[in-house]
Amino acid sequence: MKKEYAFIAVDVQNEFATKGGKYYTPKLSVSFLKNKFFPFLKKKNIKVYEIISDYRPPRPGRREDCCHPGTWGYQSIVPEKLKKETAWIKCMNSPLWTRKNIGNKEKTPSKPYQSPKKFDTWLYKNIGNPQNFIPIVFGFTADCCVLATVQELSWRGYEVWVLKEGVDTASGKIKDKNAILKSPMSNWASIVSWKKVKNHLLKK
Repeated sequence: MKKEYAFIAVDVQNEFATKGGKYYTPKLSVSFLKNKFFPFLKKKNIKVYEIISDYRPPRPGRREDCCHPGTWGYQSIVPEKLKKETAWIKCMNSPLWTRKNIGNKEKTPSKPYQSPKKFDTWLYKNIGNPQNFIPIVFGFTADCCVLATVQELSWRGYEVWVLKEGVDTASGKIKDKNAILKSPMSNWASIVSWKKVKNHLLKK
């Protein structure tokens, strides 16, 4: 059976993608997403599933304090019309990590804990069975959260694609991105160009 495609945005939030964000660096992928990728998806009425972060403390072992729910930095750059269903909210690099009051700006979050079952439920409800769907992942950063997400998807049996033009590393440097995509990212996913993805979508 021919598989369908599901686009997953990872941490495409102002804190990382937009000037003024706490962990912003210039990234070529942002221009690609805004000027080519999102307009194409709008035209084809293709939705995006989101994994976003709530990085308020406490976060043992991590120093970042950003992406506070209700703030500009927490907001995603994915156009509202493209957003599909409810976003998965994580509090560490791996999407398995959640906590009480995550995403709730009115309440203090608990310490992080892992919940593979909750993440699996979100995946199957939104993305679907690995036998039927190929997740195409984009976002930030290729050397951290995107890599962690891709690994978890691969371990669950998904045939994962990473959109080359749609990712960047924390540094925003092309040489760093190319190095990560070559290894270790290629151990967990196929690195695909926008041209290839677009051709597959146009054939549908």
